[in-house]
Amino acid sequence: MEACVSRLALAKAHEVRARDNAQALPVLGADTAVVLGGEMLGKPADRAAAMSMLRCLSGRTHQVLTAVALVSAHSELLRLSASSVTFRDLDAAEMTRYWASGEPGDKAGGYAIQGFAAVFIERLEGSYSGVMGLPLFETAALLDGAGVPRWLSQAAVGAADIGGAS
Repeated sequence: MEACVSRLALAKAHEVRARDNAQALPVLGADTAVVLGGEMLGKPADRAAAMSMLRCLSGRTHQVLTAVALVSAHSELLRLSASSVTFRDLDAAEMTRYWASGEPGDKAGGYAIQGFAAVFIERLEGSYSGVMGLPLFETAALLDGAGVPRWLSQAAVGAADIGGAS
């Protein structure tokens, strides 16, 4: 599973990097997988698939793996975030209402921790931002490793302000 998300994160970064306008810039790519019982849960194709995923996740602990890659002209760096997420028991009516919200249709595992599904989460061990899809700790480490500054001076922030007003 780790190899799969790592390969996809690298492929996404390389795809963007291959575009002419990105040649001089380092590029980030990320991929997330929800894993339950050794099986990856992708994005649900339809309501039935989403309901099946939510039933499987209900009352259980699953893993969320997010790989983030940074590709530049001179290097290829990769970090992996692994988290454990425990859902409380969900009932059919709640899962139906969640599907009706429109949120789970394009989310790995059929849920978004940063959205309405936050109330499903009984326990999280690991990275909240990793479960969201971009692990900030690992991303910052990649940027540091590539020499990309994370902190700008006040002068740089002011110069970057498009409107010129604070």
